[in-house]
Amino acid sequence: MIFFKKEQGKANNKTLFKSLFKFLTSKRQKFVLSVLVLSTGLFIAEYVVGRSGVILVLLLSFLTSFLLYLSLREDLKENFTPQVLILPFFYTLALGLFYLLVPARLLTRFAMTFLYALGLYSLFLSENIFTVSAIRTIQLLSGARTISLVLTMLSYFFISNVVFSFHTNIFITLGLVALYTFPIVMHSVWTYAQEKSLFSQVFWVLTITICLVEVAAFLWFSQGSPTVLALFLTAIFYVILGLTHAWFERRLFRGVILEYFWVTIISFIFLTLFSSWL
Repeated sequence: MIFFKKEQGKANNKTLFKSLFKFLTSKRQKFVLSVLVLSTGLFIAEYVVGRSGVILVLLLSFLTSFLLYLSLREDLKENFTPQVLILPFFYTLALGLFYLLVPARLLTRFAMTFLYALGLYSLFLSENIFTVSAIRTIQLLSGARTISLVLTMLSYFFISNVVFSFHTNIFITLGLVALYTFPIVMHSVWTYAQEKSLFSQVFWVLTITICLVEVAAFLWFSQGSPTVLALFLTAIFYVILGLTHAWFERRLFRGVILEYFWVTIISFIFLTLFSSWL
């Protein structure tokens, strides 16, 4: 009887260990654990001021891409696409740097951390869909593209806000804009082109990057606040990317062009109204 109970106890422990191992090795559970680790790190970064805080955010950005790679390692073995690691890096970098500029209130910290965690988990799921869709057809691709576009706009706005907040000379500002615009555009174009080669769409990426750098040069001479300038640059970023995505989907019709045209006009009016006295 005692021997039977011991064997039953061993079997229960083995079953528990297998369940725990399956929980930790499941792709979704890896995403959850990664988001918890990174969100905690971002929350801690708020208390680290100065240059050390920037370095910590940069380390968290690299860690984001690394944890995503570990989570998708099995899928990436047969279909490695480096573009999948771009947006997670810049999402953490953008929100982390912007996080350091937010007023140090506890409620604000929790709100930003929750926003970061929610967006990062959605981004991990989207990158997983992009990776799988390169191997086989998947119905969730359209939803993943929408989520990716929203988080791309959010990341681009936050990092642009930080860059314009530096108030540096025009060459440094344009260099920084080009530095983060090129890879972010590359990722966004890849979500529609789905090419494995890193530079297969280099013409599109370079053209869009040059256009946005020129817009940033125009904004540098404006008297607007960093937030207004970043909003306008992000709006133009959205327009150019939207037209590019429509071209890839073969739906660049007159109605689509007019829609983005009006977004541009409204954005320019907003810039004109708020850049003269802010």
